Amino acid sequence: MTSPLVRGDKMPESPVGPYREADVAAYAAASGDDNPLHLDPALAARAGFAAPPVHGMRLMAEIAPALAGWRPDMALKRLSGTFVEPLLIGEAATISGRVMRVEGEILVRVAIQGPRRGPSLLAEAILVPRAQA
Repeated sequence: MTSPLVRGDKMPESPVGPYREADVAAYAAASGDDNPLHLDPALAARAGFAAPPVHGMRLMAEIAPALAGWRPDMALKRLSGTFVEPLLIGEAATISGRVMRVEGEILVRVAIQGPRRGPSLLAEAILVPRAQA
């Protein structure tokens, strides 16, 4: 049996990426988000990026499996996020999380940190025991 989550508990850090051009192109095709900024290195360079940025929603898609791997006894009820610094093709990042509140539902603040000073993504996940989901 898994111990109950308490405020301050940390999700273990794990790697995210690096994504290759083919990964980003496959995500663009599957999602329908074919914004050329993500697919065209020349356009990304004109926009000031060293490489095309990975889709923000692709980064969001890393959160649910990371939470489930950490706490398979919990179900994700709600997820919201803010994109801060783009993660570029070829860059690696780290996902981490911390329990901020336990009041029936559990609030976990999640960050995906790329190589720059600011995080690529800050998110809040609401978890509930799987039996209640």
